[in-house]
Amino acid sequence: MKKIISILVITFLLLSCVGNDKAISRESIGKINKVMVVAKISDWTGDVGQEIRNSFGELMVGLPQPEPILDISQVAPVGFNSMMKASRNILIISESDTEGFSVKTNVYAQPQTIVYVQAKDDESIIKLLQKHKNKIKSIFLEADIKFTQSIFEKDKQDNTYYKTLKNLGISLTIPTKFNTVDDTGDFLWLRNHLTSGIAKTGSNNILVYSIPLGDESKIKDNIVAVRDSIGEVHIPGTDAETQHMITEEAYTPFTFDATIDGKKAYETRGKWEVKNDFMAGPFLNYTIIDKKNNRLIVFEGFTYAPSVNKRSFLFELEAIAKSMKIQ
Repeated sequence: MKKIISILVITFLLLSCVGNDKAISRESIGKINKVMVVAKISDWTGDVGQEIRNSFGELMVGLPQPEPILDISQVAPVGFNSMMKASRNILIISESDTEGFSVKTNVYAQPQTIVYVQAKDDESIIKLLQKHKNKIKSIFLEADIKFTQSIFEKDKQDNTYYKTLKNLGISLTIPTKFNTVDDTGDFLWLRNHLTSGIAKTGSNNILVYSIPLGDESKIKDNIVAVRDSIGEVHIPGTDAETQHMITEEAYTPFTFDATIDGKKAYETRGKWEVKNDFMAGPFLNYTIIDKKNNRLIVFEGFTYAPSVNKRSFLFELEAIAKSMKIQ
């Protein structure tokens, strides 16, 4: 009898939770790098909405076509129904006597990230958005990195298959869709052929190698020279005698501080091209300082996908790079 009563109580509690949108058993929905903004129409069409669009509409550096770092859509609070609450990334703007900025996860679905921004009036909300805009973007991007990595984890390759990764003592969560182009033991090149329908549209590529550490003060300035030297040796064009990958001369790459597996690193974004040819595209380079082994580990991803947007391809490569573990 006690067991029956316990079962009934648990069932009632579960049903109650579902009715109040508290259950997190359902999976979240939504595209990668997209945020749904919950805000009044008057806020969205006014200064608050403009501030959000300005912040989230910042263009990603290093891409041939202009693409924002994050896409955004808006729904009014009255339309924030059960289906909308399953969105993976949500920014909720509201007016309140208490000013606040907070983050919650897995409130209505899983995985889910919700950022709350509240203040007494539009001016105060805008100030909060301006103060926290970089943090807000990072929160959503990092959540999407983890989500992407969790997908790749379900269909990953066995790292011991690659001589270079074994020799370097590193591991990466690499999806099985990547195939080996070259694996010398010192240099790894993987490629995923991209398709649209039945037509090939290009490729996503991964390079992994290491070089001696040298003078730490010169690492940042030498990133382009190192990648160009690797391109000359390992990444030929159609004519291997006269063509190879180089950093696009007309576009200066951007380099930022980064952290990979708890180690200091540099993230460089820019454009590559093939010398004496018309092939080109964006690249993402992580140069990681591995003091323990007196070396730099380099992970580079580059995309060749003419006439299509490339942000999502670079984001996949970023997620793979940030899965790196170094022995």
